[in-house]
Amino acid sequence: QVHLVEGGGGLVQVGGSLRLSCVASGRPLSGYAMGWFRQAPGKEREFVAGIRRSGVGTHYTDSVRGRFTISREDAKNTAFLQMNDLKPEDTGVYYCAADEFSLGIVRSAVGSYHDWGQGTQVTVSS
Repeated sequence: QVHLVEGGGGLVQVGGSLRLSCVASGRPLSGYAMGWFRQAPGKEREFVAGIRRSGVGTHYTDSVRGRFTISREDAKNTAFLQMNDLKPEDTGVYYCAADEFSLGIVRSAVGSYHDWGQGTQVTVSS
């Protein structure tokens, strides 16, 4: 099991940027595909972005493609989510998650990820 801790959330105005981080401990991050999810009040948790173990392949949900960038630095056991041009609908709790059994692809289902961080709040004000 890998322990994940998110950081970097906060309050930002429309059009602003935030960079979320996800620090792993307990096991090397290199053994996992990584995903970012978010959950708005009253809504289900949804996939935002994912990155393969190798870091070469990424996948984004349509609403964030072109604005968000997922990356990883395995040497620092850290994954990132750079969020630009933020919109009010991006508001929610953001979670990073680890997928040990992705077999080289990025999976978007919540159930594919077995290790989760505690979440960090992102609020975009208009």
